[in-house]
Amino acid sequence: MTDATVSRRTVHVVPHTHWDREWYEPFQRFRLQLVDLLDTVLPRLEADPRFRFTLDGQTAAVDDYLEVRPDALPRVIALVRSGQLAVGPWRVLADSFLCSGENLVRNLEIGLARSAELGGAMRVGYIPDQFGHTAQLPQILRGFGFDQACLWRGVPAHVDHHSFRWVSPDGSAVRTEYLPGGYGNASVLFSDPSATVERSISFAEQMRAWFGDTEPLAMYGTDHSAPIPTLLEQVGAVQGSAAEVTLRLETLAEALSGRDPEETGLPEVLGELRSHARANLLPGILSVRVAVKRAMAEAERMVERYAEPLSALWCPSAAEPFLGMAWLRLVDASCHDSVTGCGADTTAQQVAARIAEAEQLGSAVRDRTLNELAATAPSDSVVVVNPSAHERTDLVRCQVVAPDEWSEVALELPDGSLAPTQEVARAQRNLIDATFPAQDLVNAVRRRTFGQVMYSRAIQRAEISDHTVTFTVGRMGDPAYDVERFADELTAAVAAAGPGEWRLRVVDEPSRELLALTTAPALGWASVRPRPGIGVLPGEVSFVDGSLRNGLVSVAVNEDGTLRVTGADGTVLDGVGRIVDGGDAGDSYNYGPPMTDTLVDKPTAVSVVEAERGPLLGAVVVRRSYDWPKGLVDFDGTARTPETVAVEVTMRVELRVNEPFARIEVSFDNRSVDHRVRFHLPTARTATSSHAEGQFSVVERALVNEGGNGEHPLPTFPASSFVDAGGTGVLLHNVTEYEVSEDGSELALTLLRAVGAISRNLHPLRAEPAGPTTPIPEAQVPGVTTSCFAVLPHAGDWASANLMDAAERYRNPLITVAGTGDASELSAGEGIAVTGATACGLRQRDGLELRLVSYSASASTAKVSLPGLVTAARVDLTGAVVDELSVVDGVVEVPMRPWEITGVRLNR
Repeated sequence: MTDATVSRRTVHVVPHTHWDREWYEPFQRFRLQLVDLLDTVLPRLEADPRFRFTLDGQTAAVDDYLEVRPDALPRVIALVRSGQLAVGPWRVLADSFLCSGENLVRNLEIGLARSAELGGAMRVGYIPDQFGHTAQLPQILRGFGFDQACLWRGVPAHVDHHSFRWVSPDGSAVRTEYLPGGYGNASVLFSDPSATVERSISFAEQMRAWFGDTEPLAMYGTDHSAPIPTLLEQVGAVQGSAAEVTLRLETLAEALSGRDPEETGLPEVLGELRSHARANLLPGILSVRVAVKRAMAEAERMVERYAEPLSALWCPSAAEPFLGMAWLRLVDASCHDSVTGCGADTTAQQVAARIAEAEQLGSAVRDRTLNELAATAPSDSVVVVNPSAHERTDLVRCQVVAPDEWSEVALELPDGSLAPTQEVARAQRNLIDATFPAQDLVNAVRRRTFGQVMYSRAIQRAEISDHTVTFTVGRMGDPAYDVERFADELTAAVAAAGPGEWRLRVVDEPSRELLALTTAPALGWASVRPRPGIGVLPGEVSFVDGSLRNGLVSVAVNEDGTLRVTGADGTVLDGVGRIVDGGDAGDSYNYGPPMTDTLVDKPTAVSVVEAERGPLLGAVVVRRSYDWPKGLVDFDGTARTPETVAVEVTMRVELRVNEPFARIEVSFDNRSVDHRVRFHLPTARTATSSHAEGQFSVVERALVNEGGNGEHPLPTFPASSFVDAGGTGVLLHNVTEYEVSEDGSELALTLLRAVGAISRNLHPLRAEPAGPTTPIPEAQVPGVTTSCFAVLPHAGDWASANLMDAAERYRNPLITVAGTGDASELSAGEGIAVTGATACGLRQRDGLELRLVSYSASASTAKVSLPGLVTAARVDLTGAVVDELSVVDGVVEVPMRPWEITGVRLNR
């Protein structure tokens, strides 16, 4: 009997592997296994056109293989073109909550471009194993032309069907195939050749609860696995049997090609997927190895918010290929077993190095651009650069040359007004003052001179008088100075004077480190120069009667070291900064409280010192001493040790003029293991939900999370630039794990979670292992841990409190570079200004391509202006033109849907 002569139910079998580039082994060790796998799979594909293989949705696996087997490229291309081998569409399978939204876009962009070179991408948004999915992924997929996704984790309980309609906040939707049982739900289908028919029948029946009469999808493969050698024979045996089911080998794209992307009547899921109902979510990855998360955020901002947009506007030649290299490293670091920190210590080291390279590439491009701007400014000026798409007046830190006799220093702006400053420090002027015998003097000068530089400063002049040689040095030197000519003059002077002692002096120019309140145009720059005098203060930071005040916010320190923060509208948060240390019997995937925990939240001593007096910046430092348990009881880990270690937690609280929030930096030297440290803030009013920004959206979350799959659903969530609950707004430096208490009275931020194993077989809050029990001592985070954030108390909601603007100001400061040009006049350069939407990125691609996001639940119109703008067009995420836009007086209007992500191409 054959398929043609009897009606049989078809099971669509997708042979695949889930390939973790790095995890419990570092990248290169896993790559050795990858090469073995593909060395086996490729010949089998070539030997039989019926064979199919899906390579996990990420092109990185192909490139990792081809770097070792470059001669295999034509074979791979041929197999992809034949439809037997499915590659892409992503570069890597990213953890979408631990990278920026732009990183996700570049991930898909890089993956699709590489897939095209390899023969064409699989047109399915395959994301099989990430630990939840962000709200705007359907819109991102739609922006690249995808109408189908396929995934496993995060699906809520109300989805009782194999597919659902996944909808982004803007209304973009993709038909999404849910994988009941995960990406390896058919991994044992062929493990016993004598039972293949029976197991095929059983699988089809098990899947009927999800698929009904629809032909089910069987994912045959698991982590780092290859199909068994007898796969085709076993499939043929089922096809040739009289069973009521038959099997069909396909790639994932082939298996889903018969599904209707516009199918109606499907369950609908709006926004992010973070439910525990159908699969383990493993939320503890948000807070393990916090230093990696911090480095990732800093590197992303360096590339995305400084290097790329500033070079696109002011120095395009600086960008390529360096920005491409930086983005590739950032995308690779975003992989779901990389930035997550749930791998071996060697893996974490490699990820950290990759992130550091991305930051270095970005800072190099940024600095090249700043140097180009500096060359257009007077040599006695400072250039202030603004990374935001609106004019900003903010505090900058800069070094200026100012004579000692100036009692006060202001900065002159291009319009002639004076900006106020606050002196931080004066540089040491005498770099060396020593005596040398006459016969050693010339060599002493030579050995301390490198071309026109001494002690890392440029030589401005050199003088010889009365057995004394004096070098005056500074930031800018005398290009006519020649060390050999001066050595000859000095040799003659020494010979004429005869034997004796000579004095060698190196004197630096008079410079001061200043804080200054300056203004810079949107995505532009302004040069400013020091002048004697006092600028006009719009307000003043003071420390009076134990309280810091700046006219908008006040901060008082309570007896227990917590803070009473009063916002600009009178909202009060009393008790900010309660530090709570508790045990953690969990692992890199999940927090796990010991059966008998010991919580420490009361300090043994508190001290407060004033650190900065104002008028532009004031700060106090609060030091609290604690006795934290050293670890867990060795024999069972169900309780914390009675032995404690003394820890001092330092909290620096800072107010800046004209800022409606209080900046906080918390640091401590961690000498305990297996514990969690959190920073608690009271809510101004009882919170019934929280709002958190991340990846092009602001998500509202309930105070409890949905469970149901053997994992206790802790209500710990990620936030990128801010979290807000009950009038307590917190601006964040990097992705941070937070939790709102069940009664809505407190918000807790995780500062550190120290654990010692990738996974525990017996976990207090998880029914099954999540990985190997590999020890990871570096995840105990020994040494100093520092966390930075800002607190903004407010009435109303996050939007009325302008938390997006506040986060932009907090996370992306104005930067400065010293002028080096011959110009005599101060000047400014205006870049792109945006109102009515948020500018989230700018790049050079067939013009200036600007990424716009509407962070609003209402339709709006963005206005974009650029000096010299002549043409503009709306573009999609691929860069393709959607429609032309009218330009009037250098301004273009862009209608935007609620929560829309779009692009605008601008030509000057």
